[in-house]
Amino acid sequence: MLAETIFSIQDDIEFKETALKVFKHQYTNNNTYQRFCNLLGITKTSVHLLEDIPYLPIDFFKQKKIVSTTAPVAKIFTSSGTTGSTTSKHYVNNLSIYEQSFRLGFKHFYGEIEEYTILALLPSYLEREGSSLVYMAEKLIQDSNQTLSGFYLYDIKKLVGVIKQLISENKKILLLGVSFALLDLVEEYSLRLPPDTIVMETGGMKGRRKELIREELHLLLKKGFGISKIHSEYGMTELLSQAYSYGDGLFYPPPWMRVSIRNPEDPLTILEKGRTGGINIIDLANIDSCSFIATQDLGKLHEKNSFEIIGRFDHSDIRGCNLMAL
Repeated sequence: MLAETIFSIQDDIEFKETALKVFKHQYTNNNTYQRFCNLLGITKTSVHLLEDIPYLPIDFFKQKKIVSTTAPVAKIFTSSGTTGSTTSKHYVNNLSIYEQSFRLGFKHFYGEIEEYTILALLPSYLEREGSSLVYMAEKLIQDSNQTLSGFYLYDIKKLVGVIKQLISENKKILLLGVSFALLDLVEEYSLRLPPDTIVMETGGMKGRRKELIREELHLLLKKGFGISKIHSEYGMTELLSQAYSYGDGLFYPPPWMRVSIRNPEDPLTILEKGRTGGINIIDLANIDSCSFIATQDLGKLHEKNSFEIIGRFDHSDIRGCNLMAL
């Protein structure tokens, strides 16, 4: 099966070969994507190179049921949105693909999950249904098999006690949190974390605080926690894969995910490395929805498939993971 080859990709050649197969599959089985391609004058037989594949604007996930399979839907992931806004919906029929993606993705960047105690500080996500981030965090917490791994909603005092206990026991900590909750934590408590602690922000103030650029946010968190790096996770409702930043401002995708940069004035033109434009994403884990997505994020492509997030297009609603405003 095509889905089974996605997570065994080893190099750019295998990625391109698999991506072309996924395109043909989705053109054939995804009515919305097929109509979009046809309107651009692109058909299944006219695509021979990765560069020929069109990217579906992400807003389609708000308007249409984006599926490339007739299998029954197992889960609908929804974006948080803002008050009165239309939310995106990602219809997932095979949750095992999503689970493979985030488990293998985490292992690719951070090693075995059992090495970490995972402390999730995700209040805004836990307070609504359909968060793909909460689903991922819940599974990783279970996988860690650590007694103190878990969600800490608004019980920051308890979280601080757990952190101090883990430090005394010399345990590796992964603190995963939405931006406003991490800021609340460092403002209320004076914490000095070990240098190998992974503090990972998932972006967004969710209307609780003024939006900050990532550099300003990370400066506050580094000072508050007494560490030199703040990690980041880049993901969204419409994707089944995540890219990660080790704190240097660059995100790295897993082997089955790629980013390119489109010209804001001509969306069908791809820009070279170092130029600012709209971020296009190929996420092959989206085998049963759409793997080729034109996001509303602005960024730059760098070496080794890494990319930088600069902001969002004007008039785009602020939502999702790591969608920071300028």
